[in-house]
Amino acid sequence: MHDYQPSRRTSIRGVSTPAKALARAVALLLACGFVLSLVGCAVSDKISAPGNWAPLKPLRIDEPLNWLTPHKLSRLSGDPQLCKSVLQQARMRYQPIPDHETATGCGYRDAVRVLSTSVNISAPFILSCRSAVALAMWEHHIVLPAARLHFGEPVVRLEHIGSYACRNVYGNNNASLSRHASADALDVSGFVLKSGKRIRVERDWRKDDPTGRFLNDVRDGACRVFDGVLSPEYNEAHRDHFHLDLGGPRLCR
Repeated sequence: MHDYQPSRRTSIRGVSTPAKALARAVALLLACGFVLSLVGCAVSDKISAPGNWAPLKPLRIDEPLNWLTPHKLSRLSGDPQLCKSVLQQARMRYQPIPDHETATGCGYRDAVRVLSTSVNISAPFILSCRSAVALAMWEHHIVLPAARLHFGEPVVRLEHIGSYACRNVYGNNNASLSRHASADALDVSGFVLKSGKRIRVERDWRKDDPTGRFLNDVRDGACRVFDGVLSPEYNEAHRDHFHLDLGGPRLCR
């Protein structure tokens, strides 16, 4: 066994200066190559990539969901015109409404009053444009297919217990503002099928039958579209509805 004898050109850490320089050069080349590949991919997206896999191409409501869907939805927040053009694709009746501020941190911009979605609703509600797009995608890709799978018939009515409200989380004065305070959240309480069968989150969530499985599927699917999804699985305050929001932390319970 031979003891290691550092040469005069070796640093105190045991790596020669030329070796360090070579390592830096290789790292720089790799970094430059990575950046150039990203730029190339971005440019090619506009030319050849399918729309739903192209990060720079606008969102389409009818395209299959994938890992880019949240990214494309987030782009709508800073581009009202783009959001409006995407929302026009939705099977939704709505009225654009003026920006409104009710208190510090409370109010909405680029919002719409939803009169019906692809189905009837229990009452009109206000949502930000981006949240209305997310709702349309959830219905199209998740809710309607799940109803056909579990019941062999469509959903014809969505029931809710509110959207915009200037309040803190749980109405607690010491809590942060709710996503409801910016019209970025909707609380869905149930669905009605074409046959008249009514499905309620509070009553049917834990049932081991088609109604329970349907509700679990639409909750899980919502997590692929919305940032925050809270169900009876989260806490007692959500025992009777699904809270769906955009703009908050990623949470699926």
